[in-house]
Amino acid sequence: MSKYQSINPYTGETFASFDNPTSQRIEETLALAHALYKKWRHEEPAVRAEQLQKIADSLREHKEEIATLMTKEMGKLIGEAREEVDICAEICDYYAQNGAKLLEPTPLKTDLGKAYYLKQATGVVLACEPWNFPLYQVIRVFAPNYVVGNPIILKHAHNVPSSAALIQKLIHRAGAPEGALLNLYLSYDQIDQVIADPRVQGVALTGSERGGVSVAEAAGKNLKKSTMELGGNDAFIVLDDADSDQLKQVLSDARTYNDGQVCTSSKRIIVTEDKYDEVLTDLKEIFSQLKPGDPLDEQTTIAPMNSQRAADKLQKQVDSAIAAGAKVAYKFPGKGQGAFFAPIILTDIDQNNPIFDQELFGPVAEIYKVKDEDEAIELANNSSYGLGSSVISSNIKRAQAVAAQIETGMTVINGRWITAGELPFGGVKKSGYGRELSELGIMAFVNEHLVIDVSK
Repeated sequence: MSKYQSINPYTGETFASFDNPTSQRIEETLALAHALYKKWRHEEPAVRAEQLQKIADSLREHKEEIATLMTKEMGKLIGEAREEVDICAEICDYYAQNGAKLLEPTPLKTDLGKAYYLKQATGVVLACEPWNFPLYQVIRVFAPNYVVGNPIILKHAHNVPSSAALIQKLIHRAGAPEGALLNLYLSYDQIDQVIADPRVQGVALTGSERGGVSVAEAAGKNLKKSTMELGGNDAFIVLDDADSDQLKQVLSDARTYNDGQVCTSSKRIIVTEDKYDEVLTDLKEIFSQLKPGDPLDEQTTIAPMNSQRAADKLQKQVDSAIAAGAKVAYKFPGKGQGAFFAPIILTDIDQNNPIFDQELFGPVAEIYKVKDEDEAIELANNSSYGLGSSVISSNIKRAQAVAAQIETGMTVINGRWITAGELPFGGVKKSGYGRELSELGIMAFVNEHLVIDVSK
């Protein structure tokens, strides 16, 4: 049986399967990507930026096809799938319009001569990507590196192989040269072999902490640069002056967007005493109005999880939390079809609870009561993760001061997670290192090549 399978988490239907590549296929792929890198070395970024705009246009043209496949393959709501395609097209727009400018040489002030540094491609990049945003995770790496001139070899998640194939096909059909993005259904051993190949110069991974450790170890052993985004246990801090209407609006999907399967979603809701009952009441109301069903149905508001295996894992985490003293403040009474997980609210979680420093990847809200702002910051930072966070307050200067004290890579004030081409994405601690997107992301696998003229 193939390790790469497309299984609809709502119906349980297996509608595609793919085998690992042969050694010959891997060699042909590496050779093709490397040949394109050498060709691109003689081409200006502006040429590729123009091509990238055509890719953005193609994503919009094929939005329904892409969105429908993502929904069938990993279960996300069709409306959210369409939003994902829109975001990806906008990321391509950003680098098509700004990438060449960002890659212009940067002058350096020195008394030793006329100095500047070039921003040059380094070679083929292996992108190991997860299932929760099948298109976005790929485009986040592909778009900036396309303008830079680094071809991408894609190792996508085992449960979204059809999305990987479609992405490659659409990018090629939009006019990208063969080799710009090449999909391989690699085994774990084959990943290590590809990383070790001298034609591969970088590795970008979004995934689990365990996967990150393995890939980072292989990259380090072979002296390959890497970026890692390894999930989070994001704090959602509600201060005592939070506006009630705004708070409820942000809470409306803070824990259920993509069925809670978002690295940067609001997992730990940390609330000051004055607002605790209000938040608990709001979340109960929000959860109670959810409607499970077919994620292709526009009326469905809570989707199945990406797989039954994921739902079972989450249930074990919740069971362990309750056994250790966590209280169930609310549990969705209905039952959905397929890999459905009933949304649940947990309270009274202390530091000895096994989930205190775990990422719960699904529609589980953990609510913590704190006495004041200082205790909220302390609790937010009491985590081995540091990816995203939110601060809800009607006093923006106060919220900014709190944000500055949180050990995390990203903070949204009066909102839940957000992403865009112009905004850097990444974290600290066990959430990983490096940044994707924005002007920071385009530099992830760039050679900052110093040139200095010391002629007299």
